[in-house]
Amino acid sequence: MLNAVGHALSLAGSMTWEILWALVLGFLLSALVQAVVRRSTIVALLGDASPRTLAVATGLGAASSSCSYAAVALARSLFRKGAEFTAAMAFEIGSTNLVAELGIILALLMGWQFTAAEFVGGPLMIVILAVLFRLFVRSRLIDAARQQAERGVAGVMEGHAAMDMSVQGEGSFWRRLFSPQGFTSVSHVFAMEWAAILRDLVLGLLIAGAIAAWVPESFWQAFFFTHHPILSGLWGPIVGPFVAIASFVCSIGNVPLAAVLWNGGISFGGVVAFIFADLLILPILNIYRKYYGTAMMLTLLGTFYASMVAAGYLVELLFSAAHLVPHHRNATVMHAGISWNYTTWLNIVFVAIAAILVVRFVTTGGVPMLRMMGGSPDAEHDHGQHNHCH
Repeated sequence: MLNAVGHALSLAGSMTWEILWALVLGFLLSALVQAVVRRSTIVALLGDASPRTLAVATGLGAASSSCSYAAVALARSLFRKGAEFTAAMAFEIGSTNLVAELGIILALLMGWQFTAAEFVGGPLMIVILAVLFRLFVRSRLIDAARQQAERGVAGVMEGHAAMDMSVQGEGSFWRRLFSPQGFTSVSHVFAMEWAAILRDLVLGLLIAGAIAAWVPESFWQAFFFTHHPILSGLWGPIVGPFVAIASFVCSIGNVPLAAVLWNGGISFGGVVAFIFADLLILPILNIYRKYYGTAMMLTLLGTFYASMVAAGYLVELLFSAAHLVPHHRNATVMHAGISWNYTTWLNIVFVAIAAILVVRFVTTGGVPMLRMMGGSPDAEHDHGQHNHCH
């Protein structure tokens, strides 16, 4: 038993080592964007569901990355402030599934093809979702969801979503970014994003390490019908989201598990559908119910699932036609180890950068703000004080 636990922890640790610098880089890029892009600007751009607006919503979401819980809370915040519902959902998908850190980690653990698949599949999913919303979501359901959203139901990350940590005042993009206030804002966004994702990241790594160490490949091969290529391709996108829902792991934390599933035999499109399904895990479905009501929660479950499956199939077809689906199932998760190479140097550099930002966060009064991330009643008040300091 001790050997089995040790093996699982060693795999989880080696995966953590492989992706550490990429996580820091991704959240640093996100913090730089969020430091200068104001929340009011985002709301003003998301007032309808036109193709141009949905493209803008997707791009803004991808630029301002979040963990899944924070993305869901932020989408509700934007919806309450006037964003169109479809645009808010496109922003939500972009901010959790089309972000830089996700793409980098997919490339490191699984290969660049999966990064490309994610950035092709994400827009496809949003287009399909917009069509489904237009066909099946009536205005009265949107109105009921808005009424529910206005009731102030607190949820996970509600305080985090209420805070706009961008630099206030005038000046060019670069002038605001490189000002002392910009440094402070970047450090605050960086630290808060890490606090938001840390639980799911650790949980995902531990689950992936345990499954990689304890579940034999023969189980996955039978479960994903790997000896029947056509059936496997059809089954993967259908079952991928269900595996994600059962794992309870969201955001970047499910990438290590995706690597385990890929090594086990899930189809290429199934991996894409699995990663997208971080927005359908059971705790988040419960948050949808609180935010928008049971009817809208069920609507989101059905439309999100259908769009994930369809995007998985389309990605499988497109990448197979282009001969871009990898033939070898050798994701890093199964052979990762710590050695003195470029990963070590990058980890040293980016951990040092992270330390500088954390010190700035602590010395500029950031620690008391962490209590607001779970939905403090004083979040809006403290948020106003924070902006005033900037």
